[in-house]
Amino acid sequence: MNAKPNDEIKKILMAYPKSAFYHFTDIRNIDLIKQHKGLYSIKKQIELGIEVQHPGGNNISRKIDKTRGLDAYVHLCFNDNHQMEYRAKEDGRIGESKFLKIDTDILDLDEIMYSPGVANKTGTQIVPISTAIKQIDYEILYKYHDFRIPEYKNRIQLAQKCEILIPNHVPVDYIENI
Repeated sequence: MNAKPNDEIKKILMAYPKSAFYHFTDIRNIDLIKQHKGLYSIKKQIELGIEVQHPGGNNISRKIDKTRGLDAYVHLCFNDNHQMEYRAKEDGRIGESKFLKIDTDILDLDEIMYSPGVANKTGTQIVPISTAIKQIDYEILYKYHDFRIPEYKNRIQLAQKCEILIPNHVPVDYIENI
């Protein structure tokens, strides 16, 4: 049996027992996620006629996503803290949020991409996850570091902006806390 391109990253992640990916949502969306058996990209939501009443993204980010083809992906982050969740609450797009914990076995799916920062930011180079193995700061993401130490603070802030992009759909079976 041949190894999949993402097996090397999964092997690294196994060294960090707390490793997972996350997607934040308004808790009022949970029943919709259960009903449709997972998370869908914006593009797939439109195709399937799924109407999300409490989206995390604003109109500007959705427009940029569509322009760059990022609307075809479900955006995941590496921890249960993301600046976009804070902004979505601040803007009133979402109320009480929940970070859905996504098992790293999601990497078994095909055509997963990696963004070394917020994906829809101008100039961000999005690459296949299999080629990002040396770009991911696993240690800062999955081990405790004192945020008050400037070196760590900068690394943490950069790592928190990185994204895993899953094409079309994150099946509910990969969501550990739905």
